[in-house]
Amino acid sequence: MSHSVYGRLMAVDREQILRSAAALLTRKSTATMDEVAKAAGISRATLHRQFAGRDALIKALEALGLTQLEAALDAARLDEGEATGAVRRLVAEVEPVAGFLAFLVTENQLFEAEAMNEGWNRIDDRISALFRRGQESGEFRIDLSPAWLTEALYGLVGSGAWAVQDGRVAAKDFQFMIVELLLGGVRRSA
Repeated sequence: MSHSVYGRLMAVDREQILRSAAALLTRKSTATMDEVAKAAGISRATLHRQFAGRDALIKALEALGLTQLEAALDAARLDEGEATGAVRRLVAEVEPVAGFLAFLVTENQLFEAEAMNEGWNRIDDRISALFRRGQESGEFRIDLSPAWLTEALYGLVGSGAWAVQDGRVAAKDFQFMIVELLLGGVRRSA
């Protein structure tokens, strides 16, 4: 087997492990490395060869999550049309990865207190720019900072994901709940 074919097989396996880990940790954030290995259908030793420990696994999951989140932001076309419509598109595009995003936001706050991750900064900047655009166009109130509105969006998406996962809220209501609560609080009154 050539190195390039072997490398591709290893990359596919690694990505499958990450996807299995993400699915498990989204449901159970306290899962052990043994549980992650079992969910991925591999031995703990194989998991350890790929990821030296939980910190390494979380770093790799964060990279995957940031890639997925950047793709969602691109698909939401944040610079097009009214800011209100862009917020609606953003919530719709983020919905498929909402639980994973909630897990990563929580882990990031615990894990990287000493240094902000550049990828999170890029995402924060893009979402903050959307809220700033809405303020400048007169759609959104100006007494709440774009940074705070970005954090509020993360909080609502995370809470919505957990509520759906726990069966307290119907999955079909996810977008409506978040968009209406966020926009209801952020819209500038006439």
